[in-house]
Order: sequence, then structure tokens, then C-alpha cells
Amino acid sequence: MNHRTVRSFVLREGRLTAAQQQALVELWPRFGVPFSGDVLDLAVLFGRSAPCTLEIGFGNGEHLLARARAEAERNFMGVEVHRPGIGQLLRACAAANLTNLRVIAHDAVEVLHAQIAIGALDEVQILFPDPWPKKRHHKRRLIQPDFATLVALRLRPGGWLRLATDWAPYAEHMRAVLESCPLLAPAAGAAAAADPAGRMATRFERRGLRLGHVVCELGYRRCA
Repeated sequence: MNHRTVRSFVLREGRLTAAQQQALVELWPRFGVPFSGDVLDLAVLFGRSAPCTLEIGFGNGEHLLARARAEAERNFMGVEVHRPGIGQLLRACAAANLTNLRVIAHDAVEVLHAQIAIGALDEVQILFPDPWPKKRHHKRRLIQPDFATLVALRLRPGGWLRLATDWAPYAEHMRAVLESCPLLAPAAGAAAAADPAGRMATRFERRGLRLGHVVCELGYRRCA
């Protein structure tokens, strides 16, 4: 299955520790969801019906883990392609004995196309995606018109799309793309863009803040 030829990520995998490798082998059957062309039944996957949040590109998973621990009444899914971060999150999930978090190790665009039903999600979070700052690389940015429509269709009416970036030109790009999507409406006020549990700073965010960058939070809701 190939829905695009330009990807928003490059697999530059860092060192995989022995513990992370062990987690990928031993804990994947417990928390992992294989990629396939079949649409997921989220109620069956989690063993219950509950609001579901999908985080795209969760890095080492610290934010996703914190939300899953704080919001036991909600289901969480994370999509990531970098194995060290996946292994780290799997270890943390096991240590916390979580039952409301699942992980997919695949390209998020293909996951949304193939595995997520229309209207199945209550929230999608995309925190500090690669801004691809060089002009010749802008085509690699994840937030593009087709992607905005794809995400919006997977949200239930009234569902949230929440984003954050510390790269001002990318924030402008995001606004232009998302506000041109007829299925999404910008939320009013900065408070509306923050997640209900109070978002913790991610590793990429902390690095940006050390460099003096300003974080921009964006929130959109799926139109009825």
C-alpha cells in the first residue's frame, strides 16, 4: 500500500539499547499493533468502548505515557517509526502496567488510510513534527492539505486536532493549511489548544526552549 511517494520522516535510527531491543521482542505482543490493511475495531482492540486519542510521532513516548497514566478512562494509540523510542515506551508501559495504550510502528499516513475508520478518533495530537526548514524540503512536511483532510475524516464531529511546534515558519504553514480545510475549525483562544490533562514538555520542546524558540500551540475541531 502506497498513498504517497514523499515521506515526512527519514529513518536515522540511533543506537538501540539491549533493554529496548528486549522490549521490542518481549513486550510488542502485549502493547503492539501490527500494521495491516484491515480497519481496527478499537473497542475490540482495547476490550472496551472509550474515547480514543492518537498521537503521531511520539518520539520516546514520555508525553503519551503521561497522558495514558493520567486519563485511565481514555484509550490511547501512538504511531512512531523509530525503534529506540518505541522500545523505550514499551518498557515504560509495562512498568506502569497500562491497559489503555497501544503502539503501531509504521508510517502514520498509511496507518490513517488503512487502519483507522472514519470518525473513529476523538483526538489526534501532533507535537513538534520535523519542520523541514529548508525550502527545498517543505514538500516533506507532514502537515499538507491532503493530510489535513485525512486526519479530519478520522475524527468524530467535534473531535480535536492539537498541534505544537517551536518553528515559527512551520506554525504559519500549519495555520494556512489547516484553516483552508473545510472539515476543521480553529479553536478559540490559546487555552483551547492545550490538552485536557495539561501537556508536559517533550524532549524536542525542551531542546527548542533551550535554544530560545517560542512554542506555538494550535487547536482545531472537526466540523459537524
